[in-house]
Amino acid sequence: MALVLNEEHGMLRDAARSFLDGRAPLSHLRQLRDDSIEAGFSTELWKEMADMGWAAIIIPEAFGGLDYGYTGLGLVLEECGRTLTPSPLLSTALLSTSALLLSNNEDLCSQWLPEIASGEKLLALACEETRQHHPDKVETIADSDESGYRLNGQKNAVMDGGVADAFIVSARTHSGEDPNVGVSLFVIPEDSEGLELEITELLDNHRSAKLTLTNVNLKREHLLSPLHEGWPVLRKVLDRGRIGMAAEMLGLSQEVFERTTRYLQERKQFGVPIGTFQALQHRAAVLYGEIELCKSVVLKALQALDEDSTKVPLLASLAKARCGQTAGLAAAEGIQMHGGIGMTDEFDIGFFIKRWRSLNQQLGDSRYHLNRFAELRGY
Repeated sequence: MALVLNEEHGMLRDAARSFLDGRAPLSHLRQLRDDSIEAGFSTELWKEMADMGWAAIIIPEAFGGLDYGYTGLGLVLEECGRTLTPSPLLSTALLSTSALLLSNNEDLCSQWLPEIASGEKLLALACEETRQHHPDKVETIADSDESGYRLNGQKNAVMDGGVADAFIVSARTHSGEDPNVGVSLFVIPEDSEGLELEITELLDNHRSAKLTLTNVNLKREHLLSPLHEGWPVLRKVLDRGRIGMAAEMLGLSQEVFERTTRYLQERKQFGVPIGTFQALQHRAAVLYGEIELCKSVVLKALQALDEDSTKVPLLASLAKARCGQTAGLAAAEGIQMHGGIGMTDEFDIGFFIKRWRSLNQQLGDSRYHLNRFAELRGY
């Protein structure tokens, strides 16, 4: 497939940009931070996003969705990266929705997907148990009994966990030599007895939660994946999340670049714009080239998802690693080229490096995915 957007995708991107520029500019994020909004995002704005169909983009029409594909959702996430708009798009509309769809669990999909599509319910994925990204290390235990399952364990870094109506949790249902065999996925309502939350405010003003499960009893219908076969589903879900995060980092990189080049044209030293200095021109040219490469990588990865390509794992790690490196470069160059004022809270440019640090770390940083890419290629 050619690495170009069709007319419908272009219209979706333009509509998303227009909406976010008008309803969620960077001043919106600053206001959320200053007001210490508990959710970390505006529930009113999220309702408007859902009304525009953003929560339903990848959900099939049979469950009240638009069935517009991952490329469409990726374009929306890219525009959110430009304005750093906090929302449950990643946690609910991408990660949790993908988990439900990939599980092929008709009953749970019928229960949750229509309400996700309408914006009425939020779900969060809970699969991390270590300080670093190792989703295959699952020590949360799900013991089977006559009525269902009893879960005990702890999950860290649950994105938007404080506002979720339910959690998709990985737990070990069978012990064996292969750590990837014997993991199952469960849907746990947030009001389940024995489930405790600890909320943390992150550097970028988003919220994360730590889940503690103490004898959480679930009926068998809460089992999302086929028994003992949750890891193949979770692996695909994580790759979708990585590509979505790469798309957001691409938007972040483009916005920083555009803000910085405007500043280079406006700021004067020795009576001339600093953008005429050759050293700064060279640095801007390098960044421009890196961003253009990221555009192709992200679009190719999104198209691979829509085509259900076998190359998705490879492209997911390529996109996450490449965009993580480029967004970090863009944020650092943006601050440096703004000079000392780039570090002050008065200027918005500092918000971008905070969001980059958070996105780069989640679901594996650039080094993690460079190593994974190499392993997938047989090195």
